[in-house]
Amino acid sequence: MKNDKLTQLVKQKNIVVPLYLLKLYPKLNIKLDEFIFLMYLKESGDLFLFNPKQMAEEYEINVSQVMSYISKLTDKNLLRVEVLKNEHNIREEYINLEDFYKKISLLLTDIINQKDESMNDNIFEMIEKEFGRTLSPMEYEIIKAWIDNNISEELIQEALREAVYNGVSNLRYIDKILYEWGKKGIKNKDDVEKHKKRYQQEKKDKKEAESEVFEYDWFEEHDDE
Repeated sequence: MKNDKLTQLVKQKNIVVPLYLLKLYPKLNIKLDEFIFLMYLKESGDLFLFNPKQMAEEYEINVSQVMSYISKLTDKNLLRVEVLKNEHNIREEYINLEDFYKKISLLLTDIINQKDESMNDNIFEMIEKEFGRTLSPMEYEIIKAWIDNNISEELIQEALREAVYNGVSNLRYIDKILYEWGKKGIKNKDDVEKHKKRYQQEKKDKKEAESEVFEYDWFEEHDDE
């Protein structure tokens, strides 16, 4: 019966639940009905007037159940009930969802950090695999410096390919490549490809220019004179 009410509420109130919140809600340590009620509150904004009677009517439950939801969500630090003065200088109760958004922000930050750590592990493993040996502590520090300087995994991988292609299993060599690319504004794989094509074209143009000079018929010019 409770889930039927939740379904009807979502349909009637056109509650929008972002996908990332659906994925994160189990980490909020709340039940599904509490989460849906929280999403219902979210539709009213970050700070809004607390009207238990209106909520009960819209939610099709009694006021005591509304108060129970508010109490549970308050205990779990997902909202606050604050007494503030309105425009007429009259004190009224407001629902503040700032704590909810702070908690969501922290959860998202944790997920991002976990992805970053996973990415970092991939870089170390990738280089060890290409070098065919375990990296030294000094080499770990060099790679960590790349990461701290926001050099992408993609660019590090391209620099590694260049080193392997040239038969060099040396991190200092890769560091020099990344340094030179940085000076040229190369930030990703596409930039590397564009730079290579431009270099090859310039080399070709130079070779053709040299060939034209070499093939110049000096004797023919002398005869014309």
